[in-house]
Amino acid sequence: MQPNKIVVLSGSGLSAESGLPTFRDSNGLWNQYQWHEVASPEGWRARPEAVLAFYNERRLKAWHAQPNAAHAAIAALEAAFEVVVITQNVDALHERAGSSRVIHLHGELAYARSTGTPPLRYRIDDAPIALGQLAEDGSQLRPDIVWFGEQTQYMDEARAHVATAAKVLVVGTSLSVHPAASLVWSARGRAEKVLVSLEMDEIPDGFEFRRGKATEHLPALVRAWLAAPTSP
Repeated sequence: MQPNKIVVLSGSGLSAESGLPTFRDSNGLWNQYQWHEVASPEGWRARPEAVLAFYNERRLKAWHAQPNAAHAAIAALEAAFEVVVITQNVDALHERAGSSRVIHLHGELAYARSTGTPPLRYRIDDAPIALGQLAEDGSQLRPDIVWFGEQTQYMDEARAHVATAAKVLVVGTSLSVHPAASLVWSARGRAEKVLVSLEMDEIPDGFEFRRGKATEHLPALVRAWLAAPTSP
């Protein structure tokens, strides 16, 4: 365990405070769309134009969203700690707030990738992807997003980071999405572990649960961590 290392596990509740919709709550995306039609390989094969339209809209909204106070607080931790952010979110709000080390488990809206093997990856920022828009390998471009039925990215790397962190902060997730939720099981028993969320069905062992918005809890928590000396 590295005494100066903090790992942050973030979910869609954090981005929701910047105005981006979540997936599973009462106003979530999966109450407006059928996930298997717009977020699965089967949906892509059946109606690629609908999938592209869905992600083009999400990409534009994410591009215009602004980092909130919780994003800024997480970035501020880098003044005194080694910080690794492991996020289920596909926006770039962590990076835009100043976080320099971010692992995206589910992909990134600001990128497109080819449908060839191996896939080619392109930075597109807020630009739409059109049907018929091809990569250099001649294959159709698609969103660089992990769909249902596809393998979550960087899980081994993420587990290794959680296992070596002296502090683990979970924010904006109810830990209901797997396998990402299983990362909390890698946290060491001696690590300081804090979970900030609006609701939780079950609190993982050893975590201090702070119910509420990330923007309400994180600035004060980060100030306390920055003010306290690091234990050897």
